[in-house]
Amino acid sequence: MALNLKLNIKGVQIPKPARYAIAIGIPLLIAILFYFLYYSPKSKEIQKLKSEIAKQEQEISNAEVKLRKLPKLKALYAIRLKELEDLKRQLPEEKEVSGLLKQVSDLGIKSGLVIGLWKPSNKRTHPSGVVYEIPVKVEMRGAFHRLGYFFSALSGLNRIVNIANLKLGNPKVSGNEAVLKISFNAVTFSSVPESEAKKAPAKGKGRRGRRR
Repeated sequence: MALNLKLNIKGVQIPKPARYAIAIGIPLLIAILFYFLYYSPKSKEIQKLKSEIAKQEQEISNAEVKLRKLPKLKALYAIRLKELEDLKRQLPEEKEVSGLLKQVSDLGIKSGLVIGLWKPSNKRTHPSGVVYEIPVKVEMRGAFHRLGYFFSALSGLNRIVNIANLKLGNPKVSGNEAVLKISFNAVTFSSVPESEAKKAPAKGKGRRGRRR
């Protein structure tokens, strides 16, 4: 099919090459204007929206994973909370420590040990910052099996008492038993009052600030 283009401007006939140029150029110009003024901005907006949708879908997916884990996390939290309450029951308040130490001393006597030295030292803050350590230097005399009775009774207490630096020596025969010289360090713990525990981080920040 022949393309018949006849354009006249004020009686002037436009040459054939110019007519083809106009016929091709005008649609091309329209296409270019359409691309830059409409299609390209809309395309960028669509890509941005796709990216936002993908991000939202990922966040929803992550939230669903966390939601599935929530019952397990709640159960674990309940277990840890119970463990914390059990530990608190094993940590006497500072005013109760003297009673606990007397209880430990009485256990030694009931086990048949002779206490030569029972010397509590000043409390010191545990590295965790949540409990105080109360060390006691102990010297006793008695048979090895009586020491076993003492440690067994000690383990039955509902309070925490750690034994360290146990030394046995200088055995002497007394009747049917070999009496030993026994020395060790006993350490019990007391909870730090909440009012003091809250002050501790503030003090630490102050020291770090001075080092700068």
